[in-house]
Amino acid sequence: MIAFATPAAFAAALHDLPLPDGHSRAAAKARQAQLTKPPGSLGRLEDIATFMAGWQRRAIPTLDRGRVVVFAGNHGVAARGVSAFPPSVTAQMVANFDRGGAAINALAAAAGLQLRVVPLDLDRPTADIVEAPAMTEAECLAALNAGAAAVNPELDLIVLGEMGIANSTAAAALALASFGGDADDWVGPGTGVEGAALAAKRHAVTAAMARHGDAKGDSFETLRRLGGREIAAIAGAVVAARRVGVPVMLDGFICTAAIAPLAAANPAIVDHCVAGHVSAEPGHRRLLDRLSLDPLLSLGMRLGEGSGGAVAACVVRSALAAHAGMATFAEAGVATA
Repeated sequence: MIAFATPAAFAAALHDLPLPDGHSRAAAKARQAQLTKPPGSLGRLEDIATFMAGWQRRAIPTLDRGRVVVFAGNHGVAARGVSAFPPSVTAQMVANFDRGGAAINALAAAAGLQLRVVPLDLDRPTADIVEAPAMTEAECLAALNAGAAAVNPELDLIVLGEMGIANSTAAAALALASFGGDADDWVGPGTGVEGAALAAKRHAVTAAMARHGDAKGDSFETLRRLGGREIAAIAGAVVAARRVGVPVMLDGFICTAAIAPLAAANPAIVDHCVAGHVSAEPGHRRLLDRLSLDPLLSLGMRLGEGSGGAVAACVVRSALAAHAGMATFAEAGVATA
Protein backbone atom coordinates (compact mmCIF):
# COMPACT_ATOMS: atom_id res chain seq x y z
CA MET A 1 0.00 0.00 0.00
CA ILE A 2 1.20 3.50 -0.84
CA ALA A 3 1.73 5.73 2.20
CA PHE A 4 3.35 9.10 2.85
CA ALA A 5 5.33 9.18 6.10
CA THR A 6 6.46 12.79 5.77
CA PRO A 7 5.83 15.84 3.59
CA ALA A 8 9.14 15.08 1.87
CA ALA A 9 7.93 11.56 1.05
CA PHE A 10 4.77 13.01 -0.50
CA ALA A 11 6.84 15.47 -2.55
CA ALA A 12 9.11 12.64 -3.74
CA ALA A 13 6.12 10.52 -4.79
CA LEU A 14 4.77 13.47 -6.78
CA HIS A 15 8.12 14.16 -8.44
CA ASP A 16 8.93 10.69 -9.83
CA LEU A 17 5.79 9.62 -11.68
CA PRO A 18 5.40 6.30 -13.53
CA LEU A 19 4.41 6.39 -17.20
CA PRO A 20 1.75 4.38 -19.06
CA ASP A 21 2.76 1.26 -20.97
CA GLY A 22 3.56 2.38 -24.49
CA HIS A 23 3.34 -1.12 -25.97
CA SER A 24 -0.20 -1.67 -24.69
CA ARG A 25 -1.25 1.75 -25.89
CA ALA A 26 0.22 1.11 -29.34
CA ALA A 27 -1.48 -2.29 -29.52
CA ALA A 28 -4.82 -0.72 -28.62
CA LYS A 29 -4.35 1.94 -31.25
CA ALA A 30 -3.48 -0.71 -33.83
CA ARG A 31 -6.64 -2.62 -32.92
CA GLN A 32 -8.71 0.53 -33.37
CA ALA A 33 -7.33 0.81 -36.91
CA GLN A 34 -8.53 -2.74 -37.67
CA LEU A 35 -12.09 -2.43 -36.35
CA THR A 36 -15.03 -2.23 -38.77
CA LYS A 37 -15.39 1.53 -38.91
CA PRO A 38 -13.72 4.46 -40.64
CA PRO A 39 -10.58 5.57 -38.78
CA GLY A 40 -11.42 8.00 -35.99
CA SER A 41 -15.17 7.68 -36.49
CA LEU A 42 -15.81 6.90 -32.81
CA GLY A 43 -14.05 10.10 -31.82
CA ARG A 44 -13.08 10.32 -28.16
CA LEU A 45 -14.28 6.78 -27.49
CA GLU A 46 -11.18 5.62 -29.37
CA ASP A 47 -8.96 7.90 -27.31
CA ILE A 48 -10.49 6.62 -24.09
CA ALA A 49 -9.81 3.01 -25.07
CA THR A 50 -6.16 3.67 -25.84
CA PHE A 51 -5.77 5.77 -22.68
CA MET A 52 -7.17 2.99 -20.53
CA ALA A 53 -5.02 0.40 -22.31
CA GLY A 54 -1.85 2.31 -21.50
CA TRP A 55 -2.62 2.62 -17.77
CA GLN A 56 -4.05 -0.89 -17.39
CA ARG A 57 -1.07 -2.24 -19.34
CA ARG A 58 -3.17 -4.41 -21.66
CA ALA A 59 -4.30 -3.97 -25.24
CA ILE A 60 -7.94 -4.70 -24.41
CA PRO A 61 -8.74 -2.84 -21.17
CA THR A 62 -11.73 -3.63 -18.98
CA LEU A 63 -14.02 -1.98 -16.46
CA ASP A 64 -14.86 -5.00 -14.33
CA ARG A 65 -13.51 -3.52 -11.10
CA GLY A 66 -14.50 0.12 -10.84
CA ARG A 67 -14.99 2.09 -7.64
CA VAL A 68 -16.38 5.48 -6.64
CA VAL A 69 -14.78 6.85 -3.48
CA VAL A 70 -16.44 9.81 -1.78
CA PHE A 71 -14.37 11.51 0.92
CA ALA A 72 -16.20 13.69 3.44
CA GLY A 73 -14.83 16.41 5.71
CA ASN A 74 -15.89 19.58 7.51
CA HIS A 75 -14.42 23.08 7.25
CA GLY A 76 -13.96 25.75 9.88
CA VAL A 77 -14.46 28.50 7.31
CA ALA A 78 -18.12 27.46 7.13
CA ALA A 79 -18.70 29.57 10.25
CA ARG A 80 -18.24 32.66 8.05
CA GLY A 81 -21.55 32.01 6.28
CA VAL A 82 -20.03 31.01 2.95
CA SER A 83 -22.47 28.13 2.31
CA ALA A 84 -26.22 27.80 2.02
CA PHE A 85 -26.13 24.86 4.45
CA PRO A 86 -24.74 24.31 7.96
CA PRO A 87 -21.80 21.93 8.57
CA SER A 88 -24.15 19.38 10.13
CA VAL A 89 -25.36 18.56 6.62
CA THR A 90 -22.05 16.82 5.85
CA ALA A 91 -22.70 14.06 8.41
CA GLN A 92 -26.36 13.91 7.41
CA MET A 93 -25.41 13.34 3.79
CA VAL A 94 -22.88 10.66 4.75
CA ALA A 95 -25.73 8.89 6.56
CA ASN A 96 -27.81 9.26 3.40
CA PHE A 97 -24.98 7.68 1.36
CA ASP A 98 -24.88 4.80 3.82
CA ARG A 99 -28.64 4.30 3.47
CA GLY A 100 -28.38 4.33 -0.32
CA GLY A 101 -30.51 7.44 -0.77
CA ALA A 102 -28.18 9.90 -2.52
CA ALA A 103 -27.67 10.65 -6.19
CA ILE A 104 -24.27 9.01 -6.14
CA ASN A 105 -25.79 5.75 -4.91
CA ALA A 106 -28.08 5.61 -7.93
CA LEU A 107 -25.47 6.82 -10.40
CA ALA A 108 -22.71 4.50 -9.19
CA ALA A 109 -25.11 1.57 -9.47
CA ALA A 110 -26.12 2.62 -12.98
CA ALA A 111 -22.44 2.76 -13.97
CA GLY A 112 -21.71 -0.65 -12.44
CA LEU A 113 -19.33 0.82 -9.87
CA GLN A 114 -18.78 -0.05 -6.24
CA LEU A 115 -19.34 2.89 -3.87
CA ARG A 116 -17.17 3.56 -0.86
CA VAL A 117 -17.68 6.52 1.48
CA VAL A 118 -14.82 7.70 3.71
CA PRO A 119 -15.80 10.21 6.43
CA LEU A 120 -12.82 12.05 7.90
CA ASP A 121 -13.21 13.41 11.44
CA LEU A 122 -16.56 15.04 10.75
CA ASP A 123 -16.86 16.06 14.39
CA ARG A 124 -13.59 17.97 14.13
CA PRO A 125 -13.69 20.63 11.38
CA THR A 126 -10.50 22.05 9.97
CA ALA A 127 -9.37 25.41 11.27
CA ASP A 128 -10.77 28.55 9.64
CA ILE A 129 -8.34 29.22 6.77
CA VAL A 130 -8.78 32.97 7.25
CA GLU A 131 -7.28 32.71 10.73
CA ALA A 132 -4.92 29.71 10.64
CA PRO A 133 -3.70 26.79 8.54
CA ALA A 134 -6.56 24.37 7.89
CA MET A 135 -4.60 21.39 9.22
CA THR A 136 -1.50 20.54 11.18
CA GLU A 137 1.22 18.61 9.38
CA ALA A 138 0.07 15.38 11.05
CA GLU A 139 -3.57 16.00 10.12
CA CYS A 140 -2.71 16.67 6.49
CA LEU A 141 -0.56 13.54 6.27
CA ALA A 142 -3.37 11.50 7.83
CA ALA A 143 -5.81 12.81 5.21
CA LEU A 144 -3.39 12.14 2.35
CA ASN A 145 -2.89 8.61 3.60
CA ALA A 146 -6.63 8.05 3.99
CA GLY A 147 -6.91 8.85 0.31
CA ALA A 148 -4.02 6.60 -0.63
CA ALA A 149 -5.52 3.73 1.39
CA ALA A 150 -8.70 3.88 -0.72
CA VAL A 151 -6.75 2.94 -3.86
CA ASN A 152 -6.69 -0.79 -4.59
CA PRO A 153 -4.02 -1.63 -7.22
CA GLU A 154 -6.46 -4.15 -8.74
CA LEU A 155 -8.98 -1.48 -9.70
CA ASP A 156 -9.62 -0.80 -13.38
CA LEU A 157 -10.81 2.77 -12.66
CA ILE A 158 -11.33 4.91 -9.58
CA VAL A 159 -13.85 7.75 -9.60
CA LEU A 160 -13.16 10.38 -6.94
CA GLY A 161 -15.74 12.56 -5.24
CA GLU A 162 -16.32 14.61 -2.10
CA MET A 163 -18.81 15.91 0.40
CA GLY A 164 -18.08 18.84 2.70
CA ILE A 165 -20.02 21.99 3.50
CA ALA A 166 -17.90 25.06 2.55
CA ASN A 167 -15.41 23.02 0.54
CA SER A 168 -15.94 25.11 -2.58
CA THR A 169 -14.43 28.01 -0.61
CA ALA A 170 -11.34 25.95 0.14
CA ALA A 171 -11.25 24.79 -3.48
CA ALA A 172 -11.32 28.37 -4.76
CA ALA A 173 -8.44 29.24 -2.44
CA LEU A 174 -6.43 26.25 -3.72
CA ALA A 175 -7.05 27.21 -7.34
CA LEU A 176 -6.02 30.80 -6.61
CA ALA A 177 -2.86 29.72 -4.80
CA SER A 178 -1.95 27.32 -7.60
CA PHE A 179 -2.71 29.37 -10.69
CA GLY A 180 -3.02 32.99 -9.63
CA GLY A 181 -5.59 35.65 -10.44
CA ASP A 182 -7.93 36.96 -7.77
CA ALA A 183 -10.89 35.63 -5.80
CA ASP A 184 -13.39 36.68 -8.46
CA ASP A 185 -11.72 34.28 -10.91
CA TRP A 186 -12.35 31.22 -8.75
CA VAL A 187 -15.22 31.90 -6.33
CA GLY A 188 -18.66 30.76 -7.46
CA PRO A 189 -22.06 30.07 -5.93
CA GLY A 190 -21.23 26.56 -4.73
CA THR A 191 -24.37 25.41 -2.94
CA GLY A 192 -26.23 28.34 -4.48
CA VAL A 193 -25.11 31.31 -2.40
CA GLU A 194 -25.52 34.86 -3.64
CA GLY A 195 -25.49 38.38 -2.27
CA ALA A 196 -23.91 38.75 1.16
CA ALA A 197 -22.96 35.08 1.39
CA LEU A 198 -21.14 35.20 -1.95
CA ALA A 199 -19.36 38.38 -0.87
CA ALA A 200 -18.34 36.67 2.38
CA LYS A 201 -16.97 33.78 0.35
CA ARG A 202 -14.87 36.09 -1.84
CA HIS A 203 -13.60 37.91 1.24
CA ALA A 204 -12.66 34.62 2.94
CA VAL A 205 -10.65 33.46 -0.08
CA THR A 206 -8.88 36.81 -0.41
CA ALA A 207 -8.06 36.92 3.30
CA ALA A 208 -6.88 33.30 3.31
CA MET A 209 -4.51 34.04 0.46
CA ALA A 210 -3.16 37.09 2.26
CA ARG A 211 -2.38 34.89 5.25
CA HIS A 212 -1.08 31.80 3.46
CA GLY A 213 0.21 33.08 0.13
CA ASP A 214 3.79 32.22 1.02
CA ALA A 215 2.88 28.51 0.67
CA LYS A 216 2.61 28.86 -3.11
CA GLY A 217 4.89 26.42 -4.91
CA ASP A 218 4.81 23.84 -2.12
CA SER A 219 1.99 21.40 -2.85
CA PHE A 220 1.89 19.88 0.64
CA GLU A 221 1.86 23.24 2.39
CA THR A 222 -0.79 24.60 0.05
CA LEU A 223 -3.05 21.65 0.78
CA ARG A 224 -2.31 21.81 4.49
CA ARG A 225 -3.02 25.50 4.86
CA LEU A 226 -5.90 26.04 2.44
CA GLY A 227 -7.51 22.65 1.86
CA GLY A 228 -9.58 20.26 3.89
CA ARG A 229 -9.35 16.64 4.95
CA GLU A 230 -11.50 15.37 2.09
CA ILE A 231 -9.60 17.54 -0.40
CA ALA A 232 -6.21 16.30 0.82
CA ALA A 233 -7.56 12.74 0.67
CA ILE A 234 -8.41 13.21 -3.00
CA ALA A 235 -4.88 14.47 -3.62
CA GLY A 236 -3.43 11.46 -1.81
CA ALA A 237 -5.63 9.10 -3.81
CA VAL A 238 -4.54 10.66 -7.12
CA VAL A 239 -0.84 10.29 -6.30
CA ALA A 240 -1.30 6.75 -4.98
CA ALA A 241 -3.31 5.76 -8.06
CA ARG A 242 -0.52 7.04 -10.27
CA ARG A 243 2.06 5.03 -8.34
CA VAL A 244 0.15 1.78 -8.98
CA GLY A 245 -1.16 2.58 -12.48
CA VAL A 246 -4.87 2.99 -11.74
CA PRO A 247 -6.58 5.52 -14.02
CA VAL A 248 -8.56 8.24 -12.24
CA MET A 249 -11.87 9.86 -13.12
CA LEU A 250 -12.18 13.34 -11.62
CA ASP A 251 -15.52 14.84 -10.71
CA GLY A 252 -16.21 18.56 -10.39
CA PHE A 253 -14.62 21.77 -9.17
CA ILE A 254 -13.63 20.67 -5.67
CA CYS A 255 -12.22 17.37 -6.86
CA THR A 256 -10.24 19.10 -9.60
CA ALA A 257 -9.01 21.83 -7.25
CA ALA A 258 -7.58 19.10 -5.01
CA ILE A 259 -4.97 18.32 -7.64
CA ALA A 260 -4.28 21.95 -8.58
CA PRO A 261 -1.36 22.29 -6.12
CA LEU A 262 0.03 18.97 -7.38
CA ALA A 263 -0.17 20.06 -11.00
CA ALA A 264 1.43 23.40 -10.17
CA ALA A 265 4.42 21.42 -8.87
CA ASN A 266 4.38 18.71 -11.56
CA PRO A 267 1.92 19.12 -14.46
CA ALA A 268 2.39 15.47 -15.45
CA ILE A 269 0.23 14.39 -12.50
CA VAL A 270 -2.86 14.85 -14.68
CA ASP A 271 -1.70 12.36 -17.32
CA HIS A 272 -3.53 9.41 -15.72
CA CYS A 273 -6.65 11.49 -15.01
CA VAL A 274 -9.83 12.00 -17.01
CA ALA A 275 -12.11 14.95 -16.35
CA GLY A 276 -15.55 13.40 -16.15
CA HIS A 277 -17.46 16.61 -16.76
CA VAL A 278 -17.35 20.37 -16.55
CA SER A 279 -19.61 21.54 -13.77
CA ALA A 280 -21.81 24.62 -13.60
CA GLU A 281 -19.44 26.12 -11.00
CA PRO A 282 -17.82 28.96 -13.02
CA GLY A 283 -14.24 28.31 -11.95
CA HIS A 284 -14.28 24.69 -13.04
CA ARG A 285 -13.92 25.36 -16.77
CA ARG A 286 -11.08 27.78 -16.07
CA LEU A 287 -9.37 25.22 -13.85
CA LEU A 288 -9.72 22.44 -16.43
CA ASP A 289 -8.20 24.73 -19.04
CA ARG A 290 -5.23 25.42 -16.79
CA LEU A 291 -4.75 21.68 -16.30
CA SER A 292 -5.20 20.96 -20.04
CA LEU A 293 -8.04 18.53 -19.27
CA ASP A 294 -10.88 18.21 -21.76
CA PRO A 295 -14.06 17.09 -19.95
CA LEU A 296 -16.07 14.20 -21.34
CA LEU A 297 -19.46 15.72 -20.49
CA SER A 298 -21.10 19.09 -19.99
CA LEU A 299 -24.47 18.54 -18.32
CA GLY A 300 -24.84 21.58 -16.08
CA MET A 301 -24.22 19.45 -12.98
CA ARG A 302 -22.87 20.96 -9.74
CA LEU A 303 -23.73 18.40 -7.08
CA GLY A 304 -20.34 16.90 -6.26
CA GLU A 305 -20.37 13.47 -4.57
CA GLY A 306 -18.56 12.03 -7.60
CA SER A 307 -21.87 12.24 -9.48
CA GLY A 308 -20.52 13.66 -12.74
CA GLY A 309 -17.61 11.24 -12.68
CA ALA A 310 -19.98 8.28 -12.26
CA VAL A 311 -22.04 9.39 -15.27
CA ALA A 312 -18.84 9.80 -17.29
CA ALA A 313 -17.79 6.26 -16.32
CA CYS A 314 -20.71 5.07 -18.44
CA VAL A 315 -18.97 6.71 -21.41
CA VAL A 316 -15.77 4.87 -20.53
CA ARG A 317 -17.72 1.62 -20.33
CA SER A 318 -19.14 2.28 -23.80
CA ALA A 319 -15.68 3.02 -25.20
CA LEU A 320 -14.26 -0.22 -23.83
CA ALA A 321 -17.26 -2.24 -25.02
CA ALA A 322 -16.76 -1.02 -28.58
CA HIS A 323 -13.00 -1.57 -28.37
CA ALA A 324 -13.34 -5.17 -27.15
CA GLY A 325 -16.56 -6.22 -28.85
CA MET A 326 -16.33 -4.96 -32.40
CA ALA A 327 -15.11 -7.25 -35.14
CA THR A 328 -12.03 -6.45 -37.16
CA PHE A 329 -12.28 -6.09 -40.93
CA ALA A 330 -10.65 -9.50 -41.31
CA GLU A 331 -13.01 -11.18 -38.82
CA ALA A 332 -16.08 -9.66 -40.46
CA GLY A 333 -14.93 -10.28 -44.03
CA VAL A 334 -15.35 -6.59 -44.80
CA ALA A 335 -13.15 -5.06 -47.47
CA THR A 336 -10.86 -2.23 -46.38
CA ALA A 337 -10.65 -0.59 -49.81
